[in-house]
Amino acid sequence: MDYCLTTAALCKQYKNFKALNGLSMHVPKGSIYGLVGRNGAGKTTLIRLISGIQEPTSGEYTLYGVKNTDRAIYKVRRRIGAVVETPAIYSNMTAEENLKIQYQILGIPNYDGIEDLLQLVDLADCGKKKTKDFSLGMRQRLGIAVALCGSPDFLVLDEPVNGLDPQGIIAIRELILRLNKEKQITILISSHILDELAKLATYYGFVDGGTIVKEISDTELNAACRKCVRLSVTNTKALCRVLDHMGIEYNIISDTDADIYGEISVTHLAMALAQENCEIKSMQEHDESLENYYMNLVGGEKNA
Repeated sequence: MDYCLTTAALCKQYKNFKALNGLSMHVPKGSIYGLVGRNGAGKTTLIRLISGIQEPTSGEYTLYGVKNTDRAIYKVRRRIGAVVETPAIYSNMTAEENLKIQYQILGIPNYDGIEDLLQLVDLADCGKKKTKDFSLGMRQRLGIAVALCGSPDFLVLDEPVNGLDPQGIIAIRELILRLNKEKQITILISSHILDELAKLATYYGFVDGGTIVKEISDTELNAACRKCVRLSVTNTKALCRVLDHMGIEYNIISDTDADIYGEISVTHLAMALAQENCEIKSMQEHDESLENYYMNLVGGEKNA
C-alpha cells in the first residue's frame, strides 16, 4: 500500500507530560483517515508535528517518502494544507481578501484560482461581508479554503465539525467527500464525534494515551461492527455443519460462541442442531457502533 504519511515511535514531551508516546501510524494515499480519540489523547499534538508547527521529542515521521529530518521536508510540506484547532483567518477581511493574503504568503503569482476556491466551499456570494460576521460553519469552510491555497494533495483537519449545527456539519461533510472523490485529496480528520466520522472515513487510527492502539480499514471495521446474532452452543463443529447446510454466513468466535449474520429461523436452527446433539445455550443480538468499538478497544471505564 502507498502511504502519504507514516510515523514511527513518535514522541512529544512537554515538561512532565508526554502528549505522544511512541505513536506509529500509516495514512494510505487517497484515503479519508479518521483519527479517533478522546480529548487529550494526542490528536492535535500529532497534527501540529506533521504540519511543522512543532518538532517531535523523539521518533520520526515521513511525508511522501521524505523523513522529517531531511532538508527536503520543507518543500514536501507545501503539499499539505491544514486547519489546526481554529481556522487561521483575518476577521476584519472578506473571504476573498483572506485568500489573497494566503496566496501572497505562498508566493502564488496571481489570484486566478480564488473564485474557484470560493465556489468550492460555497462562499462565492459573500461579497464584502467581513468574516467576523460569518457563522461558525462559514468560518470553518473558509479555513478549509485557505488550507487549499497552493493546491495541496494532503489535507489535515483538526475537529472540523466541532461546535457546528446540523446544517453546518452536513456542509462540511459534503465538502470533505467532494475534495476526496473529485480532487483526489488525501484527508486526515481528527475527531471525537464518532457518529459523524463513521460517515466519512475509509480508514481509522484509534489513539489513546498518545499512541495508536489500532489501525483498521472501514471494510474491516464494518465487518467487525455488523449486526449479528451472537450464539453460544455446546458444539461449534456441529453448528458449522448446520449453518453450512443452511447457507448462512457466520464467524466462529471461540469453542462455544459464533456470530451469525442475516435472517435465521430460530426454530429451524434449534431443530437442526438437536439432530446433531448440539444445544443452544444462549442467543443475543450483537450490533456494535464505532463508539462502542472504540470504547471496547481502549477501555470504556477510564475514558468515560
